[in-house]
Amino acid sequence: MNTQKVAVITGASQGIGEALVVAYRKLGYAVVANSRTITSSEDAGILTVAGDIADPVVGARVIEQALAAFGRVDTLVNNAGVFLAKPFTGYTGADYDLVTGVNLRGFFEISKRAITAMLDGDGGHIVNITTSLVDHANSAVPSALASLTKGGLNAVTKSLAIEYAGRGIRVNAVAPGIIRTPMHPAETHGALAEMHPLGRMGETGDIVEAIVYLESAPFVTGEILHVDGGQSAGH
Repeated sequence: MNTQKVAVITGASQGIGEALVVAYRKLGYAVVANSRTITSSEDAGILTVAGDIADPVVGARVIEQALAAFGRVDTLVNNAGVFLAKPFTGYTGADYDLVTGVNLRGFFEISKRAITAMLDGDGGHIVNITTSLVDHANSAVPSALASLTKGGLNAVTKSLAIEYAGRGIRVNAVAPGIIRTPMHPAETHGALAEMHPLGRMGETGDIVEAIVYLESAPFVTGEILHVDGGQSAGH
């Protein structure tokens, strides 16, 4: 039986997800990395599974391949997400399908199967990446679909944490502010920094360190950890 712990990470080809793959390997985990465009790794401890997590069959395939390759699933980080900032009346049906497909259906399919694997094993840990905008709406960033979907993830984090607290599975969330990733053009960074009371954008490492903390915190479950430069507290 494989005693090495296994982490599954979605949205793993760039930004926070890519950094999480490195972080979990440093912790000694084998990693199963998913994104739409991910390519194979030369590291035998990393299994890459390409596919769009919004496709209902992909979440199942990721967990099946994790179990086939490594025999267990200990952690799932639901990092894949879509963010579309538009006035509410400007959203289209296609926008709704895109955002809910990744942020909710993708979460649902892979998490259900990961929890099943964890119940068959030694328990585990799920971390959902949400957004500080759920708690701190901003008129400069109209993003109702983010709040609709990521707010749902905040709520289900607590629901699942309680449902499985007695069965060895912890469920937490990290709610970032605006993080410096390729999604944000350099010319926007000054304005984005000013949106945080601490006066800077978050860095990928800020989020990774928060997730690593939660991984090593066995008494923490049902927590929404804000890593947002103070945004959720006020401005």
